[in-house]
Amino acid sequence: MDDAREGFDIDLIARLDRSAMGKYGGDNGPALLLNQLHAALNRYAETHRLRIQRWERCITLEYAGGMCADIAPVIDDPLWSVPYGETHGRVPDRELRNYQPTNPRGYATHFNMAASISPVFTVDERVVYASDSLTKAEISPLPDAQQVFERLLCRLVQLLKLHRNVAFGGIDGDADMAPTSIFITTLAAAAYAVEAPKPHASPLDLLLDIVETMPRYFTRLPGAAGTEEWYLPNPSAPHDNLASGMNSRERQAAFAWWYQRLSADLQNILDGIEHRAGADQIGKLVESAFGKRAARAIQQDQLQRYNTSRQAGKVAIVTSLATPITVNARQHTFFGA
Repeated sequence: MDDAREGFDIDLIARLDRSAMGKYGGDNGPALLLNQLHAALNRYAETHRLRIQRWERCITLEYAGGMCADIAPVIDDPLWSVPYGETHGRVPDRELRNYQPTNPRGYATHFNMAASISPVFTVDERVVYASDSLTKAEISPLPDAQQVFERLLCRLVQLLKLHRNVAFGGIDGDADMAPTSIFITTLAAAAYAVEAPKPHASPLDLLLDIVETMPRYFTRLPGAAGTEEWYLPNPSAPHDNLASGMNSRERQAAFAWWYQRLSADLQNILDGIEHRAGADQIGKLVESAFGKRAARAIQQDQLQRYNTSRQAGKVAIVTSLATPITVNARQHTFFGA
């Protein structure tokens, strides 16, 4: 949320062998594990003069420039009979009373499979396949940023999370009610895997279809007293509900509000492009949806091409194609409207 920030944050796991359950498997085991992880990282933070913060299930280290590393403890617990089961593990629950199934490495594999799908874009009724976005090799411990973010699915997830941050992080915002990152990411990846192979006019057009279909990929079951229980299975960890953090009236209402705002903001940007709005107007729409920094990036990187393309009735605000394209505006059904 800091306009001066450059770079990105990372999520890490402190991986323990399954034998660690012998020490941390009792009634107080999860709390003991997080306490000892915090003590070890606190010594590291003091040595290197880093800020440290403890959360319910992880520890955050803040490095120079505000870059943060969230570190969660995971104990290996392989399940050989399920997909990605060789990297399955257990993580302390929020109450630090028990362990929940998790599989960060398996989830990354599942996400990478979706991200490797090449989107299909059309230009003048010709079908154009985007270059294969599959990374060439597994990189450890941290992949090169360009290899990660050049994949279209990663960029689209970034946009969705940035919009969420802007929507819930303003002066009157409530960041605690923001939809969880894992919920958004999983829905977007599921929708992308289905929508990307279909021809679209541009990445923005594809994003609109992804947003429109995201609600199809989680289940809403009736609960007590008119409530709903949302369920989104973890594709890499059986019995792990990735929508568990969304199961309150307030959070579900907040998601419906954000989803409607996201759909409207994207449609407004697309309408602005279709109606050949000026660069200033497009910038205001982008700023409203994605913040001042995004608007500045659009103005700096696109102004010259926009003015040139406008004379030909074409724009290239959001596209991975070399040639600017014209995008037709469409009506979408907004979830929660």
